[in-house]
Amino acid sequence: MRTKIKTKLLGLGLLGVGLVVFAAALLLHAQQKVDKTNLIAGPAAFIDFRSMKSGTFRKITAADLPRPFATDSARNTPTLVPRPAGALPQVPAGFKVELYATDLNGPRQIRLAPNGDAFVAESRAGQIRVLRGRGADGKPEQVSVFATGLKQPYGINFYPSGANPQWVYVGNTNSIVRFAYKNGDLKASGEPETVVKQVPEGGGHWTRDLVFSKDGKAMFVAVGSASNVDDPDEKPAEFHRAGILQFTPDGKFVKVYASGIRNPGGGLAINPQTGELWCSVNERDALGDDLVPDYITHVREGGFYGWPWYYIGGNQDPRHEGKHPELRTQVLVPDVLLSAHNASLGITFYDGRQFPAEYRGDLFAAEHGSWNRSNRTGYELIRIPIVDGHATGEFQDFMTGFVLPNGNVWGRPVAVAVAPDGALLVTDDGSQSIWRVSAAGK
Repeated sequence: MRTKIKTKLLGLGLLGVGLVVFAAALLLHAQQKVDKTNLIAGPAAFIDFRSMKSGTFRKITAADLPRPFATDSARNTPTLVPRPAGALPQVPAGFKVELYATDLNGPRQIRLAPNGDAFVAESRAGQIRVLRGRGADGKPEQVSVFATGLKQPYGINFYPSGANPQWVYVGNTNSIVRFAYKNGDLKASGEPETVVKQVPEGGGHWTRDLVFSKDGKAMFVAVGSASNVDDPDEKPAEFHRAGILQFTPDGKFVKVYASGIRNPGGGLAINPQTGELWCSVNERDALGDDLVPDYITHVREGGFYGWPWYYIGGNQDPRHEGKHPELRTQVLVPDVLLSAHNASLGITFYDGRQFPAEYRGDLFAAEHGSWNRSNRTGYELIRIPIVDGHATGEFQDFMTGFVLPNGNVWGRPVAVAVAPDGALLVTDDGSQSIWRVSAAGK
């Protein structure tokens, strides 16, 4: 008996040692992804464009949030100007940026077909454009309009997953439609089929991103709020908004997958390692320069993220003081807090092989830029380190330089995708362009 007990204790001891070693390995991996000597943490991590520099890491936590109305609410809408001659975005050492496509018409979400064609939602024009290949001049070899007559299209995805999808799904602002598709189609072969007839629309946030679960059984549609902080108990216009809706791929409504997310409509993604749904969120305005942080997070099924009564955990919005005290302890804290008013939009996980090994599995996100902050923030592409499928909490200013010293803006990143060669393609509806970010020499 004593021998058995000793053996069991030895086994438990070895298990404990194994867990410690595993945790140490994860910590080391995280340290390899994050340059601690170039990390800004705490309240200083909130971004002001004047101090933004590509390569800088930042970490903001719930403990770093200021009080509501610590500063006045600002209305600082960007003045958009033409790209200065020769101006290029800035990226960390070891990377380079090139102009891939120009003269687009409001390029927003970008997703790649299995054959490598880039499908781009030109929301303002109500159409989907396809860009194929990359010629000797660095520009697309072919450009075609896939479909027209859409209503503020944004989300794009292919179904089923794999090498031979049969459909291209498009998220209009008021419906989900799909086009029959076979590999290499540059134009839709027929009229769209309406899959979801009525997606909540009108007022507020109009973008409707969509993705499919890893097993292909669920379709997730992101719908932002109709307002800044209207109470859904009192405003019918907020019904089934500020959350992520789950449907079958054929369009049958299943449930509200997650709620209290002010605007996730700009960016959904499935983590290829864990299969988890992730979203990029525009939080509420008018509480001050550094409140409330935008965020990027994995989405818990049935999770509640606070809007409009609470934010970033149990912090109550003073405009709804005393409401729903029973919800305070149910509010989830997101994985990665960003600067407030960044307008975080499209996201993608890096599954290419061109970038250095420490970038594999990381998440990239396009930050469209602030209007409700006295000094601009956003207007960049950020990188979020991912270790063992999970965010470490930091983010990195990766591609910057879209704001001029006088505060005028010439570029506004919207979405990002990984090209077949491992480069990043970033849509920019400020300069009506798509940028290509590659490892130097690639």
